[in-house]
Amino acid sequence: MRILVTGHLGYIGTCLVPMLLERGHTVIGMDSDLYRRSNFGHDPRSVRSIQKDIRDAQPEDFRNIDAVIHLAGLSNDPLGDLDPDLTYQINEQATIRLAKLAKSQGVERFLFSSSCSTYGAAGDDFIDETADFNPVTPYGESKVNVEKKLSRLADDDFSPTYLRNATAYGVSPRLRFDLVVNNLTAWAMATGEVFLKSDGTPWRPIAHIGDISLAFIAALDADRDLIHDEAFNVGRTDENFQIREIAEVIRDTVPNTEIGFAEDAGPDERTYRVNCEKIRRVLPEFEPQWTLEKGARELYDTFTAQEVKLEDFEGPRYKRLAHIQQLQKQGLLDETLRWTAQARAIA
Repeated sequence: MRILVTGHLGYIGTCLVPMLLERGHTVIGMDSDLYRRSNFGHDPRSVRSIQKDIRDAQPEDFRNIDAVIHLAGLSNDPLGDLDPDLTYQINEQATIRLAKLAKSQGVERFLFSSSCSTYGAAGDDFIDETADFNPVTPYGESKVNVEKKLSRLADDDFSPTYLRNATAYGVSPRLRFDLVVNNLTAWAMATGEVFLKSDGTPWRPIAHIGDISLAFIAALDADRDLIHDEAFNVGRTDENFQIREIAEVIRDTVPNTEIGFAEDAGPDERTYRVNCEKIRRVLPEFEPQWTLEKGARELYDTFTAQEVKLEDFEGPRYKRLAHIQQLQKQGLLDETLRWTAQARAIA
């Protein structure tokens, strides 16, 4: 298939694209490359790339494309809180415009990278894809709105699918230290302390980016009738943890560390446990490969080999919000998160 992957130079995209290529697909990427300074280990730019903000997509970008995998967007709650209006413009309005352009050009499949953040403050009970939405952040709200609006576009010629990813973690060529497992592991290695900012009680489903990528591939390969206008929780039901449980695994993985709490550590209203049996039942070829223990060991071994230091963790290079704020401070990004003339001249 000829696949357009938006956000192909991001945290998940740089893991997914090589896996698509290994399976014989042709990949074209679309990415504004905001995180070009965030390479970890090597430069991931390996396929034909349209360097373009998704807000600027045009009909010709979708010609002769069989499927779109839409990953691009402001990618977490703190970044979404930076400017809620901008979050809705990029994550919601631009996504729906993108889908309409794809549909107008005859693209048959549209795989949307949604999030379990749509469930928000769902509590301690396991919930499946039939649960009510309860987002508590602009990021989560934008994902809810997109799912609803994409569903209205679904018809015999255009088939959207909503992959509600659990909280991602794992090593990527475009690494992030602002995700809970990555964050706690890097901080433990740098300081000897697994440092919790909450009281450790919130629940989170987690999923390695390799398994998230496998889910997209399984949906891409599935019969249309199985995935048409359907949502899937992406992860493993047995990989739901309270934050303190994640901390304990990391403590046991990183030598000579202990668990510590911030002075103002308290509960977090974002707490949810998700049932991921639907994707295993409907798409049996989706076979998750990762557990928290295995993923924590991968992070520890990689960070050790790369000699990750405290300054790497504390700096803005691998933290999305801090990275963007630094680019703005340097005059390279404007207030709408577009590259300035100064940045284009440097590039």
